[in-house]
Amino acid sequence: MKTTETGRPVRAEADFASTSVPQHLLRGALGFGLIIGSIALVPFAGPATLLAAPLGLVALRGCPACWMIGLAQTVSRGRLQRGCADGVCTLTKAGGTAST
Repeated sequence: MKTTETGRPVRAEADFASTSVPQHLLRGALGFGLIIGSIALVPFAGPATLLAAPLGLVALRGCPACWMIGLAQTVSRGRLQRGCADGVCTLTKAGGTAST
C-alpha cells in the first residue's frame, strides 16, 4: 500500500471504467435490462423474477450512477491526465497544457 510522506496510507481511487466503450455499453444494457426486466415480469412470473435485479446491479458495478461515472471514465481514459505536485492538482489533455 502506498503511503504519504507522513506515513499515512493513500486511499485508492474508485475506478468504474471498462477497457472499452462498447464493453461498457454492453454491461449497461445487460444491467439495465436485468433490472427493468425483473420488475416488468413480476405480474407474469411472480416475485421470484426480482431475484434478477441484484445481478443487474452487479453488471452495473453497484448502481446506475456508478455505471454513469464509469462511462465518463472510460470515454476520458487516455485523453485526460491528472497530476499533483506541491499540493496543486491539475488536469491536462494527453500531451497538452494544464487547466484547473
